[in-house]
Amino acid sequence: MAKEKMGNNQRVGIYPGTFDPITNGHLDIIERAARHMCDRLIVSVAINAGKGPLFSLEERTNLVRTEIERINDRCPEATIEVRAFDNLLIHHAQDVGASFIVRGLRAVSDFEYEFQMTGMNAKLNREIETVFLMASDRYQFVSSRFVKEICSLGGDVSQFVPESVEAKLREKLGK
Repeated sequence: MAKEKMGNNQRVGIYPGTFDPITNGHLDIIERAARHMCDRLIVSVAINAGKGPLFSLEERTNLVRTEIERINDRCPEATIEVRAFDNLLIHHAQDVGASFIVRGLRAVSDFEYEFQMTGMNAKLNREIETVFLMASDRYQFVSSRFVKEICSLGGDVSQFVPESVEAKLREKLGK
């Protein structure tokens, strides 16, 4: 499976999220999905205003793009793109021609929400599958929410996020 593979045979997946901010755990899922599951992976940044994100949609999309450029250099198996979206996930998946949605699971607590979301998406479109990847053991406890909280209290988040993300976090939080 090479980046040159094109046409209707191309396996297209999306990895959606708020990415407020993107963490090393997100990046691990992205790289594993790109290496093993698809020819083209679209990392889809959700507007998700209901979550009250720290970063704007444009800021989050730019942070993700910066990190994806680094992964693309290491991952010739698939093309990875970044897109923002503000509609239903299942509609976004249809719009970009994805046949599956990649979701990461850290713990049992993630499973219940993801299970319900998968059921709803299947009711809306049975042609688009949801595939779960377990978080790598070194990232099972990492969440954007905890990263923001630790950083806001002056803690070291360098092991949880890339250097460029940490710098933007500190700038945004005045730390």
